[in-house]
Amino acid sequence: MQLNKLDRFLGLEIQRRRTEKGWSQEYLAEISGLHRTYISQLERGLKSPSVRVLSHITTALGVTMSEFLQAVEEALSADRRRD
Repeated sequence: MQLNKLDRFLGLEIQRRRTEKGWSQEYLAEISGLHRTYISQLERGLKSPSVRVLSHITTALGVTMSEFLQAVEEALSADRRRD
């Protein structure tokens, strides 16, 4: 699997959960202790989050890392089936 594909799916899941809550990138950044531009880079798949960063984001979003990563894994599996 290409790393950029994983980063893209991680970013899409962050964005999906954030917009589901009606939050701006700025608000997610504020409550997770990260910078808004970094949240933007993550959502666009330009950066790869560390476990620590992912923990801050998932805690802010109110989900466990395992729930979050399961959703990413399911999206990746669905994408592989389309290929």
